[in-house]
Amino acid sequence: MPVDATYLLQLTLNGLMLGLIYALIAAGLALVFGVLEIINFAHGELLMVGAYVMAFALPALGGQYIPAMAVALLASALLGFVLYHGFLARLRDKDFERSILVTMGISMVLLYGCQYLFSATPKMVNTEFGFAGIAVGSIKITWTRVIAAGLAIMAFAFLWFILFRTQFGRAMRAVSINREAALMVGVRPQSVARNAVVIATVLCGLAGAALAPIHLVQPIMGQFLLFKAFALIIIGGLGSMSGAIFAGLALGILESWIGGFFDIIWQEVAGFIVMMAVLLVRPQGLFGQAAVRTG
Repeated sequence: MPVDATYLLQLTLNGLMLGLIYALIAAGLALVFGVLEIINFAHGELLMVGAYVMAFALPALGGQYIPAMAVALLASALLGFVLYHGFLARLRDKDFERSILVTMGISMVLLYGCQYLFSATPKMVNTEFGFAGIAVGSIKITWTRVIAAGLAIMAFAFLWFILFRTQFGRAMRAVSINREAALMVGVRPQSVARNAVVIATVLCGLAGAALAPIHLVQPIMGQFLLFKAFALIIIGGLGSMSGAIFAGLALGILESWIGGFFDIIWQEVAGFIVMMAVLLVRPQGLFGQAAVRTG
């Protein structure tokens, strides 16, 4: 049976926009791992917090998308600052066991605290755009998806600028490549780690805020996305920012294609099937190297 080209293009565009959201989540997780060498099990709940801030800011600001997004990003940056100075700064280098316990504890507090405050009932939020969008023939994309994709692309461009054109970005790359050598040349690991956590939290908050108008907002929304993010950074290569972004985009398109032609269950497990295949063929990931890196 021939595949309709218009339908395939619609699926690809939808998948690309979903992939940008996945890439934001995975890039933040990879950044924290590359700089702090810990796995942040609270990463999914950071996305959930961004979505809830967006969900409450939108009606308070009359449905205005951009001002509500700015509030969500500011709240995410503040949360990242508190998260680092309150908890992560107390972890010793390569203290994997404590980092797992601490971040899992933060995850549980955020998850059940949010459920206690706002209940487990999913929330739907509307923006000034409603269901309006761009239509080219039979292909239609809502403005909320278009703007979310544009903001994600801007975030990646800004991230590239920070990492390769600023002093503290170079310090983050230096720490991720060779921590001991970076310390010898005067890099302050506390400042580098704080910046990495704040940036990662903002990326995650942006992903959650972008999802809020197009996805049901609920306390558990970050849990499964976190598992997908783990799969993505393994596929791309632990600590590789470019690998995480590439894997996120590819998974979004793959899931959209699978959802368009097969049962929905295969859409949900596609990333984990790819992850297992990559581990069998290339255990260090597609972009992985002997040393952990951010580029």
